[in-house]
Amino acid sequence: MASRADEDIVLYAVGDVAPYRDDPSSIFRHVKHVLNQGDIVFCQLEANLSHRGTRLPQVRATLLYDPQIARAIKGAGFDVVSFASNHCMDWGREAFFDTIDALKEQELQVIGVGRNIEEARRPAILERKGTQVAFLAYNSILPLGYWAEVDRPGCTPLRAWTLYEPIEPAQPGRPCQIHTFPHRDDLEAMVDDIKKARSQADLVIVSMHCGIHFVPAVLAEYQKEIAHVAIDSGADLIIDTHAHILKGIEVYRGKVIFYSLCNFALELPARKEVLGSQSQRELQDIAIYGTHPEWLPYEKPDPEYPTYPFHPDARKTLIVKCIISNKAIKNVSFLPSYINKEAEPEVLSSRDTRFGEVVKYMEEITRSQELGTRYIIEGDEVVIHRESA
Repeated sequence: MASRADEDIVLYAVGDVAPYRDDPSSIFRHVKHVLNQGDIVFCQLEANLSHRGTRLPQVRATLLYDPQIARAIKGAGFDVVSFASNHCMDWGREAFFDTIDALKEQELQVIGVGRNIEEARRPAILERKGTQVAFLAYNSILPLGYWAEVDRPGCTPLRAWTLYEPIEPAQPGRPCQIHTFPHRDDLEAMVDDIKKARSQADLVIVSMHCGIHFVPAVLAEYQKEIAHVAIDSGADLIIDTHAHILKGIEVYRGKVIFYSLCNFALELPARKEVLGSQSQRELQDIAIYGTHPEWLPYEKPDPEYPTYPFHPDARKTLIVKCIISNKAIKNVSFLPSYINKEAEPEVLSSRDTRFGEVVKYMEEITRSQELGTRYIIEGDEVVIHRESA
């Protein structure tokens, strides 16, 4: 396990958070002791925290969550929250602003959203032990009207285009090759943001809500491009969310890219409570299960996981751990973790058989995408080898 000097800064980062229970703080009971050891702790909020709002017509599956969740997030040890997701405007402006206000009332730094695009692009800069760490957040999973503009609230966009290339035009029904490309104006704006943040801070951490959800391993072309451009522009660490499943890790120019952290403390109400009508429940089923090749639409989730109706692969998760020393990232590792039947994350000991399952899974999906990353087990951590990159 990597040693830590007194002057070192420990940064932890996790994926999607949105507990749905009477006592939201209880979802963190198995991990709070770890997160509280961090000097800076980051998460992605995947829900609106409000008692009001009107559900937008383009929304598929969504729920309003209790604003008290903000207190639970703070109590678990988090400092920085990205709200730049495909759910940020699900319930309109009222719920959007209520969510931001609830987080800020707990003195949490909120990134990637704002009353206008200028505010959404503004980094959160945290100082720890004389080191300034800047956080920026972007969203590529964008329903119409969710991104901020000069005179409109929303999230920071990092849009992408999709092109379907016929492989064999003379063969009707032959699947196409899918290509994706980042929106050039959004990409250039991100570059400017990172350079500005770099001029104000010693380190820049970039969160991106992007990628292909539920499908094992596979990365979108644009996803790799935007991560590489961010590092070329001065970012020190890339944290991707959205996929609801782990993806591989890449080392690019010595900097680490986590292509998906999976869920962390995310749950849904029992299926019988969801949305009301049968057609709406089926729509949520398609959204959650239909894109995984092993889960056909309408297949019932595991009854032993009533509030976590995701594929078993999504039970594997992790906590990113970075040690910052002398104003630079000295070490990057992850703590293998697992979502239990109560939808609660547990940090695993290397003696736990599930620890090996998570590591093996990460090795397999990283290898399948030819990312070339080496993982080294040190105690209860998995260190990412960066020297040869």
